[in-house]
Amino acid sequence: MSEDKRRYNDDELNEFKELIDKKLDEAHKDFVLLKGSMSGIDDHGTNDTSPTFKLMEDGSDVLSREETAQLAVRQQKFIKHLEDALIRIRNKTYGICRVTDKLISKERLRIVPHATLSMEAKLNQK
Repeated sequence: MSEDKRRYNDDELNEFKELIDKKLDEAHKDFVLLKGSMSGIDDHGTNDTSPTFKLMEDGSDVLSREETAQLAVRQQKFIKHLEDALIRIRNKTYGICRVTDKLISKERLRIVPHATLSMEAKLNQK
């Protein structure tokens, strides 16, 4: 990658768009599963068991639902970051570090397609 390159070309942007679309599709599916788990759809709970066992299960169930809710929030945030990356692709600003204005390496973008910081900027952030 040459130093004077200011942005990724349209073919490169299309490659990243395909990658992000795939990740977005998977993320939406995972989010739907998490929402279903939180709402108790297909719940195989202890509704028909003895009251003593149900009492012990309720505490565990609340903790599990809280963890699932946290995962769902993280998944929503991930989806938003991917959608924002698609907007940057449309604007042809995708892959440009928001701190250094240099191109983020393709290798980094393939691993973290919603990245807005180059490794240089990310390491200097600490």
